[in-house]
Amino acid sequence: MPTCSCQRNPTIIAVLSCVIAATPAAAGGGGAIGGGATEWTQLLNNSELIAVVGKSTEQINNQITQITQLAQQIQNQLKIYENMLQNTAQLPQHIWGQVEQDLNQLRNLVGQGQGIAFSMGNADDVLKQRFKSYADFKTNLPTGSTFSSTWQGWSTTNRDTIGASLKAAGLTSDQFTSEEATMGQLRGLSQSADGQMKALQVGHQIAAQQVAQMQKLRGLFSQQVTMMGTWYQSQQAKDDLAQARRDQFFTSTAPSTSGGQTMEPRW
Repeated sequence: MPTCSCQRNPTIIAVLSCVIAATPAAAGGGGAIGGGATEWTQLLNNSELIAVVGKSTEQINNQITQITQLAQQIQNQLKIYENMLQNTAQLPQHIWGQVEQDLNQLRNLVGQGQGIAFSMGNADDVLKQRFKSYADFKTNLPTGSTFSSTWQGWSTTNRDTIGASLKAAGLTSDQFTSEEATMGQLRGLSQSADGQMKALQVGHQIAAQQVAQMQKLRGLFSQQVTMMGTWYQSQQAKDDLAQARRDQFFTSTAPSTSGGQTMEPRW
């Protein structure tokens, strides 16, 4: 495993520097963050775990920004397709092919957001298991909640919101859980103008929801990063103080034994 920069530079950004690099990418999301609890628990020792709870705040924030921007672009593009469909009997096949690509990319973006939530929830769980100081660390979250449970709440709300949009259009979440299922459903909807409009409208709704959900995800991530950084710095301060005391003990000069009565032989 590569050396982690936060062992040399214990800043908030450096705290999140290595672990997710050791986990597989989220399904469907190139370069995304993901992976299960087993990857987190395969870390070799506690000092390594302290140093490796993510890639970096900057990198993850950039990914969240990218997801948000792409969702906004898809939202705008689907609106253009809706307007085109209102002025024609049915979208031609080459245009519908672009619609399919956009909707499948939107499905991938949803998966990437879920991957971030899953990974950060795992980080919170594993650190609490390994470090009592982390488990006891106070946060500004509502009473009784943890980052792990809050991430789970975000993930559940996100899924339920998407499911409600699909249900309103007569679709199910299962039809949009994989690329194969999504493409099959979209091919069926492409056979009529009504089906095309249904797909465009539900896609537009989901894209808008993702923009809002990613903003919430960014805020939650920022809270957790700040707390982790504060905890790590408090641990580092304790370690530095203990080391300073050890150094002082071993390098201090022994007290002088001179000044007492001189022992002289007396005959």
